Amino acid sequence: MTLTPSPPFHGSRLPLAHRLAQHGDRTALVTADGEISYRELARRVGGTARRLGTARRLVLLPGANTAEALVVHLAALSSGHPVLLVPGDHPEAVAALTAAYDPDVVVHPTAAGDGEWRIEERRAVSAHTLHPDLALLLSTSGSTGSPKLVRLSYANLQANAESIATYLGIRDTDRAATTLPMHYCYGLSVVHSHLLRGAGLVLTGLSVADSCFWDLFRAAGGTALAGVPYTFDLLDRVGFADMDLPRLRYVTQAGGRLDPDRVAHYAELGRRRGWDLFVMYGQTEATARMAYLPPELAADHPTAIGVPVPGGAFSLEPVDEPEDEAEDEAEDEGVGELVYRGPNVMLGYAHTAGDLALGRTVDALRTGDLARRTGHGLYEIVGRRGRFLKILGLRVDPQQVERTLARHGVRAFCSGDDHVLTVAAARRPGWDARRVRRRVTEECGLPPSAVDVHVLDELPRLPTGKPDYAKVRGLTRRTAPTAPGGAAGDGGLCALYATILDRTGVTPDDTFVGLGGDSLSYVEMSLRLEELLGHLPPDWHLTPIRELRQPPARSGARGRTLETSVALRAVAILCVVGSHIRLFEIRGGAHLLLAVAGFNFARFLLTSAERRARVRRTARSIGRIALPCMAWTAFALLVSDDYDLTNLLLLHNALAPQDMGPGIHLWFVEALVYILLATLALLALPVIDRLERRHPYGLPVALAGIGLLARYELVGLPDRTQITDAVTVFWLFALGWAAARARTVPQRLAVTVAALATVPGFFPGEPRRELFVMAGFVLLVWFPTLPSGPRLNRVAGLLAGSSLAIYLTHWQVYPVLDGVSKHLAFLVSLLFGIAYASAATRLTRRVCRMRPVLRRRAAPGDGTRVPGQGASGGPDGRRSAACGP
Repeated sequence: MTLTPSPPFHGSRLPLAHRLAQHGDRTALVTADGEISYRELARRVGGTARRLGTARRLVLLPGANTAEALVVHLAALSSGHPVLLVPGDHPEAVAALTAAYDPDVVVHPTAAGDGEWRIEERRAVSAHTLHPDLALLLSTSGSTGSPKLVRLSYANLQANAESIATYLGIRDTDRAATTLPMHYCYGLSVVHSHLLRGAGLVLTGLSVADSCFWDLFRAAGGTALAGVPYTFDLLDRVGFADMDLPRLRYVTQAGGRLDPDRVAHYAELGRRRGWDLFVMYGQTEATARMAYLPPELAADHPTAIGVPVPGGAFSLEPVDEPEDEAEDEAEDEGVGELVYRGPNVMLGYAHTAGDLALGRTVDALRTGDLARRTGHGLYEIVGRRGRFLKILGLRVDPQQVERTLARHGVRAFCSGDDHVLTVAAARRPGWDARRVRRRVTEECGLPPSAVDVHVLDELPRLPTGKPDYAKVRGLTRRTAPTAPGGAAGDGGLCALYATILDRTGVTPDDTFVGLGGDSLSYVEMSLRLEELLGHLPPDWHLTPIRELRQPPARSGARGRTLETSVALRAVAILCVVGSHIRLFEIRGGAHLLLAVAGFNFARFLLTSAERRARVRRTARSIGRIALPCMAWTAFALLVSDDYDLTNLLLLHNALAPQDMGPGIHLWFVEALVYILLATLALLALPVIDRLERRHPYGLPVALAGIGLLARYELVGLPDRTQITDAVTVFWLFALGWAAARARTVPQRLAVTVAALATVPGFFPGEPRRELFVMAGFVLLVWFPTLPSGPRLNRVAGLLAGSSLAIYLTHWQVYPVLDGVSKHLAFLVSLLFGIAYASAATRLTRRVCRMRPVLRRRAAPGDGTRVPGQGASGGPDGRRSAACGP
């Protein structure tokens, strides 16, 4: 729209945003698309400032770690327009704040998703009275859309940036990664402080758990990382301690208390690796930072928040509360409420648009934290005033409960009201809801009925990584599990996931792998999903449900397809059964299935970010293979002489590798179980787990190389040269694993060449068998999907999903009908296996549903339900992990 020219605005503006050009051709931003100099950034900021005009208006900007969002932010601040910075990834919060504050200008990312931003000018002159000092409005409540905002001035922003740049010693050669969202005051302070000094920003929205983040960080020569406590959990998981980061100078931590042991650990790690750890303390009301712990003191004083930032000062003021509610900590000499004064203290709060006209209403910031000053002149937080609960007349400090559980190795977030203490505890072996509750009641003196415990796979967090205490409180308010499919707009998909995975409480944010899906349930899900969507999105098993509704990347008519791994499983089991019956001779199906097993192992069991979760999933997968086999073998022992006790215990191939009688029939299952057990033992070692994360393709390639030593009899393994032995066939599994991890054409070529070079000669005198396995490898590596049709998909899905059961049972089924008709024996063997697979699945689900009932009957209770368990026995109604996915 065309705006009527207005008189120039001569009020305040942010110096660091207005003086970008003074840094010349230095690199300002490093993105995945290239570098942007300060001169170019200043040009873009100036152009956008001219688009915003000279009439001072309120600009609503969805925060995002992109060059486009940063340009708009700097343009507004450099030309005097107050910015309402909102969470860009939460449209509900954007809508709520838009309604509450009626901004004059709203900035939108374009629907095309091409990186361009659209500036919607809703009016030429502001509808509000805007105080001359008002520069920025930030939320303190994460993504809730609460209308309570912090009002920050230009002086606040400049003083905070200068203070941080001073104590961190930021240089113009530094390059800091945007590991936190821009709409979060901590993340924004990283941006401002580095732009102030002419340093570079590695601008990205990638998580530190993403290997692409580290590729970008290294390529950019990153020198600085910032994180909240959860970030350090992710760093542990990705093997940060062993990473080669030669230019890293400092790591900063804020956004919540980091456990003192971990502070000491990271301080020592930094000392060894040549970088500094800065533990910091702050609040949005202080524009970000109030205190920092000098790195040289972190290892010896890990409980301290440190000293005030340059320009700021602390005081400890007495806690003024009724005697019966006095803080226990305040009884200690020298403990009081921590109060901060400095040029970065906010102007005050805004609750409505009318508050935008207010000037300074706050001079000192009462933090709400109880603190003391140590003998070394450092400040230390000892408690929190605002989070205390009073339940049944007892005063409860949720933060103290969290610390108590942490001492026992249980991570937890605690909240509640005047009736109940709600505890969200991270799942940990040996700690169920009853044990956590017992520990909490012993600590607090509360009765068990007043403590509601929910054991979760992931603790609820805000987008910033901070604890989401509102969601913790909501766990208690939830009177029943969310109905499958009840999520907004994604009901059909949520219901489908809930049905196939036997889950309740499925939400649009869940993924197939996150819900515990594995290679067996994957088959049915992929086929049903392809039917429902009309296409199968790439990496759908790792994609949140809400994103699956998006149309395929290329429009136009497309035929139905079938995933190659599913097709290979179906074809392989047909060949196995048909060849055994001698209806036809196409051998090699079982060995191809080993490669597919390795392929699926990498896709489903190695996707978890946590080592223990990987181990747990692998153990469950072994159980899902071994237990049906043992059950069927026990039945076969009663009706035939094919097997003996070694088969029942899956030890035949290990104890009698040269026995080629009927007992060898189950070699495939035994080999697969042995391979998975060996892999489980490897991944249980932290060093191997870190190695796999750093080299997801290199590790399986190396393992395949080790396996080839046995394949070519280059190591002394007596009686271990049979093609049915786990040691001898391991390389096939490892190559399938490597195929799943191959991301580039050279990597795919390497896996293909390895398969084509090593399969020949493995089956002496059987070139067709070798050709069959090699052809399967080529398809697995190069063709994610194959052309198909609806009916063919359904048949392939039934066969692939029942392949293990068909393999187990056909040995006893086809001999009964072999003399009558080989075709009939073939057909009945397939149908019987499918029926056995279906019955086993139903039985497993029934047992899973009975587990919480049995636990409640067996447990000596207090008349209350076991918190955190829904109808299916897991946290929030999800099925217990012990039952398998």
